[in-house]
Amino acid sequence: MGMPLKDSLKHYWKTFSLGELLKGMRVTGKYLVERNKITIQYPEEKTPLSPRFRGHHALRRYPNGEERCIACKLCEAVCPALAIKIELEERPDGTRRTTRYDIDMFKCIYCGFCEEACPVDAIVETSLFEYHFEQRGENIINKQKLLAIGDRYEPEIARMKAADAPYR
Repeated sequence: MGMPLKDSLKHYWKTFSLGELLKGMRVTGKYLVERNKITIQYPEEKTPLSPRFRGHHALRRYPNGEERCIACKLCEAVCPALAIKIELEERPDGTRRTTRYDIDMFKCIYCGFCEEACPVDAIVETSLFEYHFEQRGENIINKQKLLAIGDRYEPEIARMKAADAPYR
């Protein structure tokens, strides 16, 4: 059984009168002549970022300069994309530290699980989202690069962590 005749005629009238098209054009026209534009000029203007934004990774250090990572490999285990590779060595005092900490940025899905799993807050995702790779192999970020990013942006990382702390 099809639609009743009245509904069928109403459907055909809407189709051939182009009502939906006119509604859409009305919305477009309203925003075309609006004085307050909502478009931003991207490279010059930036939109505000949430303290929970997940961008480029960084490894942090303690205030005394020692790296935080204790090579527990929890971040490697929890990574759903298998983007993190860690190799470790044991020091003479019995502590472990990483000799290799690589993140393949092409594999990473920026889920934040590595950051959540870390017991010492060593690996974090910063608010950096403007980065690119020009050469083959640059997508694999090694320990030295991650520590350099952490050293450079530590004040911003600490500020974002403090802003997000009440929600954890």
